[in-house]
Amino acid sequence: MRRYDFHRAADVSGATDLVLAAGGGADAAHPVRFLAGGTNLIDLIKADVDRAPAVIDINRLQLKDISETGDGGLRLGALVTNADTASHALVKARYPLLAQAILHGASPQLRNAATNGGNINQRTRCYYFYDTAAACNKREPGTGCSAIGGVTRIHAILGASGQCIAVHPSDMCVALAALDATVHVSGAHGERAIPFADYHRLPGDAPWRDNTLEAGELVTAITLPPADFSRHYTYLKLRDRQSYAFALVSVAVAMQIDDAGLIADARVALGGAAHKPWRVPAAEALLVGAAPSREHYERAAEAILAGAAGHGDNDFKVELARRAIVRALEQAASGNAQSHTVKRIL
Repeated sequence: MRRYDFHRAADVSGATDLVLAAGGGADAAHPVRFLAGGTNLIDLIKADVDRAPAVIDINRLQLKDISETGDGGLRLGALVTNADTASHALVKARYPLLAQAILHGASPQLRNAATNGGNINQRTRCYYFYDTAAACNKREPGTGCSAIGGVTRIHAILGASGQCIAVHPSDMCVALAALDATVHVSGAHGERAIPFADYHRLPGDAPWRDNTLEAGELVTAITLPPADFSRHYTYLKLRDRQSYAFALVSVAVAMQIDDAGLIADARVALGGAAHKPWRVPAAEALLVGAAPSREHYERAAEAILAGAAGHGDNDFKVELARRAIVRALEQAASGNAQSHTVKRIL
């Protein structure tokens, strides 16, 4: 384990100032890291995957509240734990999709420590990213990608590049993508709001950049717009074992059905398939105004997966994703959300 400097921030501006003073912003090969729950970061530092020159403890910052917004939405503080978010009365009542997605992830012990800001900033679980003897453009830019031509069972089928085929591991983020969340950040140049669809990046030629944060910026909150998806929703997660495992494919669906029995709104986000939660608005539009039916679900699934391709070991994920999308849409339309405790697929 390498030596690193440790700082403790008293407020948001102090935290961002400490990053810039330490000289390791988002564009650095090894940027300064903010430490909250540490459920991912500490493991990376111990394994010599993350070689941050400094770590800034932000646990004293006043970012631990969940509150209603003026327009009827919800604001989730960046330092609220995943467990507290999933169990919050307003989250369960208004955004049960988010609660279910969180509860499908990790373990109770990890959810008690992991924070909302940390969850959206967690790094890939690619085998080669964690193996410091392997070439990995995400870990060491310009070294290559050992996953390409290697063991690819968990890797991307959408949005990959010749530089990286890793996937984003979060369950929470898939729900946030479907709910059109917004990420609020603060930095040296003030505050800004980033639509969730624009927060995470595809790998392109810079796979080491997971998101669109600028140097010294800190996530302070996530907001959810007002919406009524409390009846027709589901989070379906398919994995190699039924607990404490990352998704091979996951699907978050938020749907509204009008009085005539037609689909008035549909959101579909795919996890375990790309470098970021995957949404295709044009595919969702195919469902709006249509009757809930397998025929329409299959057409939407084909549109979502347009261009999908495996890399050998993960070829099966294309068909798995297609079937999962259809099944998730059926669950949501029927109001029969997948349980996180009864693991049998409904």
